[in-house]
Amino acid sequence: MATGQALKIYDVDAETAPYLVRYDEFAAGSFADAHSHRPGHLNYTSHGTMTIVTQGRSLVAPPQYGIWIPPAVEHNCYVPQAAVYRSFYVQPALCTGLPEQACIIRISAIARSILADLAQRDIRRPSTAEDLRLAEVMVDQLRLAPPEHSFLPSAQSKALVAVLDALKAEPGSRRTMADWASSVHMTERTLARHCHQELGMGLAEWRQRLRHLCAVDALGQGRTVQEIAFDLGYSTASAFIAMFQRAAGMPPEQFRREFGNAVAE
Repeated sequence: MATGQALKIYDVDAETAPYLVRYDEFAAGSFADAHSHRPGHLNYTSHGTMTIVTQGRSLVAPPQYGIWIPPAVEHNCYVPQAAVYRSFYVQPALCTGLPEQACIIRISAIARSILADLAQRDIRRPSTAEDLRLAEVMVDQLRLAPPEHSFLPSAQSKALVAVLDALKAEPGSRRTMADWASSVHMTERTLARHCHQELGMGLAEWRQRLRHLCAVDALGQGRTVQEIAFDLGYSTASAFIAMFQRAAGMPPEQFRREFGNAVAE
């Protein structure tokens, strides 16, 4: 999967505390091979993106999203850029109402604040009445968040896989839907049908999500908004900023300040 640093697998199977919290910083290219944990757990990068492969799917999460892995589900992970990592473990008996399949979950402002507070105080096993209440609110926030199967879904058909691979290789491509359809010997209508059947969204939305992920990583690397806009195929920086605002709920520079300064090297 990767050629970077192999991560140490966090052994939590013998733990009896109802909730566990892990804090770490991962270097670019870090990865963990297939493994599982007895508790369910949320994987969240407060800075940087993470990819987890599990149950035959590749789940990609930008910083405002986390990846939920149910109890005992095998998974591996890859961190393409330096990332500040948080994980929140929940004992199996307390996972009632949480997703039964691996998925991505949008992390609410409340959940982010709880994780940040626990990290700042270096709380690994919430044990006081106050910290246990925070952990319970965290679980409530995960229950309330609508799960998504993938931020960037994968295709099954050979033709659509070829289109998506080409877009990943050149996310700034300005080729039209007609161009992509022609490249795989399809009509626009047929390609559009494959997109909705296999991805659950149109090609334009998938490409926007891909560009958003690329932009998140580029912002974390300190690149300028104008450079990123040009590389991602936007004719003006303002057009890129408008796209990013729609996807992230804030302009790029604000996002960089809040999420983009990973400290791992």
